[in-house]
Amino acid sequence: MTGGEYRPDWAGIDDAVRRAGLDSPVLALDLDALDHNIADLRRRAAGRPIRVASKSLRVRSMIEKVLAEDGYAGVLAYDVAEAHWLATQSGVADVLLGYPTCRREALTALLADDLACRRVTLLVDDEAQLDLIDSVVTPDRRPTVRVAIDLDASLRVAGGRVHVGVRRSPIHTVAQATALARVIVARPGFDLVGVMSYEAQVAGVGNAVIGKHAMNAAVTAMQSLSMREIRRRRGRVIAALRHITDLELVNAGGTGSLEETAKDASVTDIAAGSGLFGGHLFDNYRRFRPAPAMGFGLDVLRRPADGFVTCGGGGWIASGPPGPDRLPRPVWPEGLEYVGTESAGEVQTPLSGDAARDLSIGDRVWFRHTKSGEVCERADRVALIAHDASGAKNVVDVVPTYRGEGKCFL
Repeated sequence: MTGGEYRPDWAGIDDAVRRAGLDSPVLALDLDALDHNIADLRRRAAGRPIRVASKSLRVRSMIEKVLAEDGYAGVLAYDVAEAHWLATQSGVADVLLGYPTCRREALTALLADDLACRRVTLLVDDEAQLDLIDSVVTPDRRPTVRVAIDLDASLRVAGGRVHVGVRRSPIHTVAQATALARVIVARPGFDLVGVMSYEAQVAGVGNAVIGKHAMNAAVTAMQSLSMREIRRRRGRVIAALRHITDLELVNAGGTGSLEETAKDASVTDIAAGSGLFGGHLFDNYRRFRPAPAMGFGLDVLRRPADGFVTCGGGGWIASGPPGPDRLPRPVWPEGLEYVGTESAGEVQTPLSGDAARDLSIGDRVWFRHTKSGEVCERADRVALIAHDASGAKNVVDVVPTYRGEGKCFL
């Protein structure tokens, strides 16, 4: 691993939040750790602009903070209403939607807004999605819609019988991409401006999981093969599309693939989001380890038996295949673990371990989330933590999450 390792001061964060009188559950964002991650992602991108994946932050003021940093430009949004909101309320001039949309009400609002239509690029991978947009507002009654093609970045071997990666776009080959591109440029009311592709099998899969040596070796080999394949294929696709239309943007990659995606000359910017707040899922990568910038604190409500405590809340489970790696991880005080018969609960979470014997009612236990977005859907505010001249941690501001601003997109 390169870039240095940041050691969190959970005791200092706990003290700062207590002095500020903030109730649990409480989200805390260590600004020193966030700055560390901003710099390390920029280093790993090797000069390629980083597009902020908003679904992994869901705190508008922090999206704005990151975009103000050198090396960061544009947003990869996860919902059309969110894209509209960021383009108009935060003034983000370049918002690429990372997924197709069928939300008619949100599309109607977007297509009625000239400024938003200039700033937001919709994602498509099927002509039927163009038909849906036209059915919402016909081309003669709306501004031109900017669109990008979602290129499948999965690895397909054995004649396509083996599929490695996520199930996203049906557009995989040069022929499929050029056929859709010709449809788009021939239709009134659409402007094909870009391509997106997400190599999830590299960006979202760790290759340094503790105690999994054989699996790590297999994942590393798969990722090396996958990146060689997608760089060749994506390069051919982009070259072919540039004969059809001028492309403004080619977005690719994610937090876990920055170095490898940056080697692709066809890519204009790389997406990253989870590496900013540093969820624990991203501890399992060989090349980097983000600082744990975000954590959440839960109150100890009960002491049901010696060596056990029960916290209020805690069942903030991340998306993906169900398993222990999708659970929040108790990190402070050290020496706590889930009770296997209950795990992280909707309204209470029992924990066991030697550290439980020293905890009292009203004490706080700190957890790290798995990814990033799930925690900000569970709280309406985030305490921002920074150190003073003496090195002590303090709450310097409390800012709203998307939920705190009354927004629930997905």
